[in-house]
Amino acid sequence: MKIKLSEILQDTKTVAISGHIRPDGDCVGSCIGLYLYIQQEFPDVQPTVYLEEIRDSFKFLEGSDRIIHSCEEEKVYDLFIALDAGDKQRLGASAKYFDTAKRTVCIDHHISNPGYAQTNYIEAEASSTCELIYDILDEDKIGKNIAEALYMGIAHDTGVFQYTCTSSKTMQIAGKLMDKGIAFTDILDKTYFEKTYLQHQITGRALLESMRLMDGRCIISGLRQRDIDFYGVTPTDLDGISALLRNTEGVEVAIFLYEANTQEYKVSMRSKSYIDVQKVAQFFGGGGHVRAAGCTMQGSMHDVVNNLTREIAKQMPEEVQ
Repeated sequence: MKIKLSEILQDTKTVAISGHIRPDGDCVGSCIGLYLYIQQEFPDVQPTVYLEEIRDSFKFLEGSDRIIHSCEEEKVYDLFIALDAGDKQRLGASAKYFDTAKRTVCIDHHISNPGYAQTNYIEAEASSTCELIYDILDEDKIGKNIAEALYMGIAHDTGVFQYTCTSSKTMQIAGKLMDKGIAFTDILDKTYFEKTYLQHQITGRALLESMRLMDGRCIISGLRQRDIDFYGVTPTDLDGISALLRNTEGVEVAIFLYEANTQEYKVSMRSKSYIDVQKVAQFFGGGGHVRAAGCTMQGSMHDVVNNLTREIAKQMPEEVQ
């Protein structure tokens, strides 16, 4: 059910906006885009954005310096808007404000989202949450600063318009945002393509140590905490490795995992055409999209890989199981 921003902001003086932990481009773009629009068009409403620390490359966005990273203060908001978070737990520390808010709204595009807010606008077919935010705004009132945030989010969640979630509507919206005068090539270069030297090193390590299974249809790579410490990188620096693995010729599904704590692994999965990785992730308590999903799993790396491939094999053609 499509919502109207003017209706959800009715009788609202304070609104908290937040997204998922380890915010990516779509999360940051949707939060900032909505924040700027509310400030611009609803001067009587006071919006506040709560997110974990964001990448330096995202900080060119107007309003990014006003993001609050701590949720220690006790506040009760008239409205809490959750963006790009498939379940309440994904909100992290800001979930406390969700719990105490007088009203709650969730805008998201994850198929696994159960609709945990009082009002939910969930469209699994949408390319991104930024696309859904665009839908609830007045196109004529979207200025350059808002367009930059939304374009960045759409570009990131579509893999720069190459993933299957990209629709003709997505491209039309991107074109309209480009018409706002944004430096779209710079946005893509600085926030999507450009990597640090250490990111290239750790990515090279992950690619070098990858292995193929299931007649080459599945590719897996994993990093232990000692590897991450050796290169001096953070989990954010590992973004995009699963997508690179997926690009391997003959591969249908790619798995990348890294050790977050002792005997605990963060798993990212990508598929090309017929493996529904969202089902696999959901089986292990995670979620996401049909072609891109993730979860957190306990055990040794060997156990995690065995459990994942067992579930993936159920969707593979019999000749490669």
